[in-house]
Amino acid sequence: MRIGIELGRCGTGESLLMDLEELLSTRLLVQGNSGSGKSHLLRRLLEQSAPHVQQAIIDPEGDFVTFAERYGHVIVDAERSPEDLARIALNIRRHRASAVLDLEGLDAEEQMRCAAAFLNGLFDAEREAWFPMLIAVDEAQLFAPAAAGEVADDARRASLGAMTNLMCRGRKRGLAGIIATQRLAKLAKNVAAEASNFLMGRTFLDIDMARAADLLGMERRQAEAFRDLSSGQFVALGPALSRRPVEVRIGPVETASRSGRPSLMPMPETAPADLEALIFDPGQAPLPAPAAPVAPKAPRTAEILGKVASARAAAPRVPERIEEPADQRSAAEKQAILDGIYRDILADPETGFRPVPLVYQDFLFHCRVHRLDGAAEDLGAFRRRLALARAGLSGEAEDPAWQPVLAMAEVLPEEMQGVFLLVARAAHEQAPCPADEALARAYGSHSPSRGRWLLSYMSERGLIRAETDFRGNRTVVVAGVGWRTEPGHPKGQAPQRPFRAGREPRVRRGGP
Repeated sequence: MRIGIELGRCGTGESLLMDLEELLSTRLLVQGNSGSGKSHLLRRLLEQSAPHVQQAIIDPEGDFVTFAERYGHVIVDAERSPEDLARIALNIRRHRASAVLDLEGLDAEEQMRCAAAFLNGLFDAEREAWFPMLIAVDEAQLFAPAAAGEVADDARRASLGAMTNLMCRGRKRGLAGIIATQRLAKLAKNVAAEASNFLMGRTFLDIDMARAADLLGMERRQAEAFRDLSSGQFVALGPALSRRPVEVRIGPVETASRSGRPSLMPMPETAPADLEALIFDPGQAPLPAPAAPVAPKAPRTAEILGKVASARAAAPRVPERIEEPADQRSAAEKQAILDGIYRDILADPETGFRPVPLVYQDFLFHCRVHRLDGAAEDLGAFRRRLALARAGLSGEAEDPAWQPVLAMAEVLPEEMQGVFLLVARAAHEQAPCPADEALARAYGSHSPSRGRWLLSYMSERGLIRAETDFRGNRTVVVAGVGWRTEPGHPKGQAPQRPFRAGREPRVRRGGP
């Protein structure tokens, strides 16, 4: 079945169609300097082909995660073991699911290892799962470098080997590589040479223009034409595109990147004295006001079920033939039993990773066992107390100094309030900033990257300010109250501190 997807329009006004079936057999190379529209071209191509073929996107900057909402792509968090990534890649091929491997937040060496494990998992699938699949690799020079760099040799070899398998041997397994790079000179030649279709964008360096001209069969004197191309304009050539080089302007896209193009905005009007105070005095730097509370969302099905269960537990019981004796326990005794139930629930290490409505069901069960149906709290009060307990707070809820912090926590979604209070407690006690793993655990997740995202979410809403020094240690300041944590490493390592004058450094003395 032949399907032509429209990339854009040529200079003559005609549409340039790409033969999707031919692309699966001949692969594609996209080249262009930063700002040439290379990512826009990839987005257009992937959007147009998404309804027709399975896709996998190697995304080093997290620009293509928006495909999940529009086209149903599965987002694969790269902070996993190589075995886990290979298993996920195999399941993706078996079930013909489109996916985006999100490598944002990892350094270059970690990105190379993750991409290699994922691509090898796609490549090593059994023959029954060799369905046609487009593999788009953005910033391909990172994963198939032409020369050794500062990364470890084993990571470079693994990544280069996976990219070579994709471009050289992937066709028989149904894999069609689409690689995009800023610099042809930095891309391994054995990877670039396997592509038969080319889309060359704006280029300024002589060596890159010469290689682009050679790939397109143009004369060297014609290579300078690549400097005159505008953003979004490319020269196309290949069996899936055109038999002769033709200029094309890429059409519009339906999804958008999370970063976008930078745009100018007016400079702030701040007096020089105030500006110096903001820059050089960290204790007096004002924090943005907390964001206004958002409108409450519609209740979820789990919350409705929790309310129904709470209503059933609080409903009067039908008297039985044998009447139970009246409860003679005091309010203080009942409260002590409730506190014990909370302690037992939180003592389970899996409680933090279970949905709150399910934990609430366990709470109601224990209350019925202890005959505390009338004293049991509703789901809203249970969520609030559970957030305080996860943050290690108890009597602080009545402390006047904590009231502004508790009010700010109400702005956040209920599942994030415990994380915010955990950070606030560390700042109040001047303890080291919690690590990403501790923040994710308080949120109910096993992924440390979720902890970094939570801090970014709170910073954008003006609740905290996160600072990172040159050694990677992180400090968090709580808005309004000025509480500040001690430096703490995001991965839980001991914070690195500079050598101070007056302290003798340790000298390793050799033995005989």
